[in-house]
Amino acid sequence: MIFYLIHFLENILGFNVPAAFEYTSTRMMLSAVTSLVITIFLGPLFIRKLQELKIGQTIRKDEESPLLGQLHHKKKDTPTMGGALILTSMLIAMLIWMNVRHVFTLILLMTTLVLGFLGGWDDFLKLKFKNSKGLSGKGKLLIQGFLSGFIVLYLLFPSFSEKIHTGNFFHPLVVKEIQHVPLKSQAQHHAITLEGSSYAARIYIPFFKEPVIIFSGAFLVIAAFFMMCVIVGSSNAVNLTDGLDGLVSGCLIMVASCLAMIAFVSNNIDFASYLNILYIEGSGEIAVYLSAFVGACIGFLWYNGYPAEVFMGDTGSLPLGGILGVSAVLLKREFLLALIGGIFVAEAISVILQVASYRLRNKKRIFLCAPLHHHFEYKGWPETKVVIRFWIIGLLLAIIGIASLKLQ
Repeated sequence: MIFYLIHFLENILGFNVPAAFEYTSTRMMLSAVTSLVITIFLGPLFIRKLQELKIGQTIRKDEESPLLGQLHHKKKDTPTMGGALILTSMLIAMLIWMNVRHVFTLILLMTTLVLGFLGGWDDFLKLKFKNSKGLSGKGKLLIQGFLSGFIVLYLLFPSFSEKIHTGNFFHPLVVKEIQHVPLKSQAQHHAITLEGSSYAARIYIPFFKEPVIIFSGAFLVIAAFFMMCVIVGSSNAVNLTDGLDGLVSGCLIMVASCLAMIAFVSNNIDFASYLNILYIEGSGEIAVYLSAFVGACIGFLWYNGYPAEVFMGDTGSLPLGGILGVSAVLLKREFLLALIGGIFVAEAISVILQVASYRLRNKKRIFLCAPLHHHFEYKGWPETKVVIRFWIIGLLLAIIGIASLKLQ
């Protein structure tokens, strides 16, 4: 929208608009401020409306985890579905500051709406029907699978992506690999444009410059499955982490900030050459949206910090995790996401191990309670201590992730 506004002001009204408003860095900052301000100022009205509608959190109470009900009894009836506020502020920032004609904008918009609706419907079912666990796990995976499958089809199959660009409304995806050519005392570089499937089929791991593998031919199926697992896994891992006041919000801020920085440098051919990473034209749009993501989460943390006035619910956690997964896939930083989002990975693994142990070892458990953050609550850690220590670990992992771009 900003580009249309600049065009209108300059060419129709004759105003001289500073060029800085078109810079990715400027749009990142303004996008973050926009979503932050919207979230903070609309927060009280939104929370009050949720209270009027009696959209309150239900507390997990069962015979196998009685202590959890005791620890969290004060959270009962706290308004949930606060993720709708986060997504609304992000979408407003998107419409104002992003290039709506770039295909990355379309992909991020679709991810936000589809997973936001999925999470909202899941929360609605839990609140509408007593003792309901919401949508079935298979139902969630099916919708998440369709979304991730669509994105994978666009990235891996040119015939499908060509249909997206019919009419030339959406800017096509352009990715270039920087090749350094030493000349006497200095090095110069030139860029080779990659086909979409060649770019998407690459697998990079932190601290290594070159891709560890490039899938081709029939093996593209493996690449497709891997990318779908990243998107679906990220969405569900963030959902599992959402269990303590401010925990998931703080962790999301650090992971999204890290990915936003990577998206920014990937959009600059000089930075990409210096760091020896792929130059992904238009990845600045990912950086702008992730900046809005960070701003919205900071604003939400204003009300979600202990003691929380509102919870994001699946309405927020499912789409926000999905956005991180999609961003990592588009930037080809899937394993880096696993590193900087190590908290989310640990939470997901703790649930998988707990369920497997319970079923295969005659109801024996590995953890006192899963996900992992509840295990430490059972050990006697205060909720705020668990949250802050998880934040510290998340920050450390984010720093290591950023450092991996240079130490490779």
